[in-house]
Amino acid sequence: MRAYQLQDDWSIDNLRRVERPDPSAGPGQVLIRLRAASLNFRDLFVLKRGYGASTGTLPLIPVSDGVGEVVALGEGVTRVALGDRVCPMFFPDWMGGAPRAALLAAILGGPRDGTMAELMAIDARSVSRVPAHLSDAEAATLPCAALTAWRALVSEGRVKAGDTVVVQGTGGVSLFALQFAKLLGACAIVTSSSDAKLERAKALGADALINYRRTPEWGAAARDMAGGEGVDHIIEVGGEQTLGQSLRAVRVGGTLSLIGVLSGGKMDVRLGPIVTRAVRLQGVTVGSREDFEAMARAIEQHRLRPVIDKVFPFDDLRPALDHLSSGAQFGKVCIRHDSR
Repeated sequence: MRAYQLQDDWSIDNLRRVERPDPSAGPGQVLIRLRAASLNFRDLFVLKRGYGASTGTLPLIPVSDGVGEVVALGEGVTRVALGDRVCPMFFPDWMGGAPRAALLAAILGGPRDGTMAELMAIDARSVSRVPAHLSDAEAATLPCAALTAWRALVSEGRVKAGDTVVVQGTGGVSLFALQFAKLLGACAIVTSSSDAKLERAKALGADALINYRRTPEWGAAARDMAGGEGVDHIIEVGGEQTLGQSLRAVRVGGTLSLIGVLSGGKMDVRLGPIVTRAVRLQGVTVGSREDFEAMARAIEQHRLRPVIDKVFPFDDLRPALDHLSSGAQFGKVCIRHDSR
């Protein structure tokens, strides 16, 4: 089978197209013919061994997210059938319940082989069917970005109709958070440095827009937009340079879902207001298969469609990664595995 493999050393320059033996489905496994993959910033980080020893060892097939068709069933498999379209789970061992270290140790695309291959053999318990109305590229976006936003707002955040949610930026997680916030009946405030991207967010349903270049004190602006009491929930993707503004924006008893640290990983804020204002600061790292299946039901019921920026052919993985790295995209960057 065709595959991409990181070999010799941890660097994007050591990413190679290779031929590997076709895997087969063992007992309790399914064999998936992968149709599409979706890129996340995590995939760039893995190529640099950004997670240290937990990134895994070489050689490694990169990229965590994908979708494919079940083409073979191992002995004893009953939860999926031949021909089903499924996503392999980002955390293949986390079926449900609270996260635990043992359940989060295995991740596709590092340390386990990922989705940049034509075939994947994986435990049947580690896959889930995808909504029928989605294209392959759309379905491939669900395991990481969509599920992170879902767990932040629904599984952990308990956002409800009438709440106000601040969504930082227009990256993959943020756009899913915007779509899910509107699905839940919440008011969504979107921040960005790009007026063009803000206008596109408005077309997706954003109720209010803040250009943080022109409004550096956007926390106060968001607070005013929420009636002066502050917002109920913030999708915090910036980290070091944005957390202070998020704390200004959030209401007493509100929630900050810390998902990314794009502006830096250190915490340089006054901690007292978190305590005295009973702010909930929660870290969110993707989700379980149980979360995925609840999300998939909601996506199917509401006919929600992920936002796709561009789909690259399988041979153009490096240009696709470069495009993601540029930050110019609006929506998800995907890879099409077949040439049809």
